[in-house]
Amino acid sequence: MTILVTGANGQLGNEMRLIAKGSTDRYIFTDVTEQEGAETTFLDITDLDAIRAIVKECGVQAIVNCAAWTNVDAAEAPENHAVVEKLNATAPENLAKAMKEVGGWLVQISTDYVFGKEPYNTPCQPEQQGTPTGFYGETKKSGEEKIKNVFDNSTDTTGGYIIIRTAWLYSEYGKNFCKTMLNLTATKPQLKVVFDQCGTPTYALDLAKAIQAILEKPAQGTYHFSNEGVCSWYDFTQMIARIAGHKDCNIQPCYSSEYPSPVTRPSYSVLDKRSIRETFGIEIPYWVDSLEMCIANIKKQQTNGSN
Repeated sequence: MTILVTGANGQLGNEMRLIAKGSTDRYIFTDVTEQEGAETTFLDITDLDAIRAIVKECGVQAIVNCAAWTNVDAAEAPENHAVVEKLNATAPENLAKAMKEVGGWLVQISTDYVFGKEPYNTPCQPEQQGTPTGFYGETKKSGEEKIKNVFDNSTDTTGGYIIIRTAWLYSEYGKNFCKTMLNLTATKPQLKVVFDQCGTPTYALDLAKAIQAILEKPAQGTYHFSNEGVCSWYDFTQMIARIAGHKDCNIQPCYSSEYPSPVTRPSYSVLDKRSIRETFGIEIPYWVDSLEMCIANIKKQQTNGSN
């Protein structure tokens, strides 16, 4: 299978690069930015004609869309609305159209931010009605709906969509909560971290492995993937510091209200993952085990002088 990955220079895209090295499938990695030491094909996913051209030229049979506007707070600024909408809703629709035309598959990465306005205390279901609290979540939900409309209106029985909602993504690459807290717990005498937002961290490498397994036997639908377990951001930070051996930072719990934000984040966005396990036979690691692996890889990169 020829698989095109968008947003290849981001967290998940870089993990997709790693798993591709051991795959018999052909991968094409695209982005709008360059990355030193990584071959990247330029592709603007807001340009439908450009997508169609590369799909035709390379015989693309599946697209994994790792590209999105992910700055949740900045998405609230009115001057950013047009580009956020274009990246998170229009672009996925473009990718869906290009795949439908060739009977291919689109794997769309979505988010727990499609939930949150209503209080939950049980894991969110894939079929549950989304109630976003901000513009980022609204546009990601819109992207899901546009993809479904493209394929649901198709009479072609080949190909289709696979929407995967994930949460609290972190990795060795780019900027993320894990890397930020590794630095802060090593350099600050005290930190305050919110304890009234609960969810589950997701190691991007685990998600990349899941995507690879799904593409071996794709089945249309909306699924959830994060690591197993539940924690708050405070718990997450405590575990990061413990694994890293950062004992000198006094980490204190605090309320979200102590850190005003342009958008209200979901207070409980644990994702129910039964359908992805049962449909694809995927084993999902416990979040602490994956965090240990990621931190070990980060330390290895630092030892080798990598970023």
